[in-house]
Amino acid sequence: METTFTRRNSHGANLKRWREWRGIKQEVLADKIGVSQATLSGYEKKDELEPEVLEKITKALDIPIEAITELNEGALINIYSGTWQDNATAAGSIQNQTFNPIDKIVELYERLLKAEQEKVAMLHEIIKDK
Repeated sequence: METTFTRRNSHGANLKRWREWRGIKQEVLADKIGVSQATLSGYEKKDELEPEVLEKITKALDIPIEAITELNEGALINIYSGTWQDNATAAGSIQNQTFNPIDKIVELYERLLKAEQEKVAMLHEIIKDK
């Protein structure tokens, strides 16, 4: 006999994922929705959240309610594990731009050195004229 296991979407786990993806700490999100950090931590452990709670959280995270209620962990893991190695993406174009502040510092020192050399040359001319 074959049994089929259907895993339900855990609202709490999906809430935690979205919060982490947005880079928001529990304390900050808890303040936004008007609960304590401990209460939010409890929400993240629940399988199902009340509609009123879901509405507050999704407004604070700026996502649709379905993003928490319908997020499929299997598809999530597949996309997540298949697209984050070696700066690869599922679709689109990403440019790896490097900003090196050392180059800017070198340019600044070169300009300062040139200005200092011009000042020394001007002072030499003033001394020569006297």
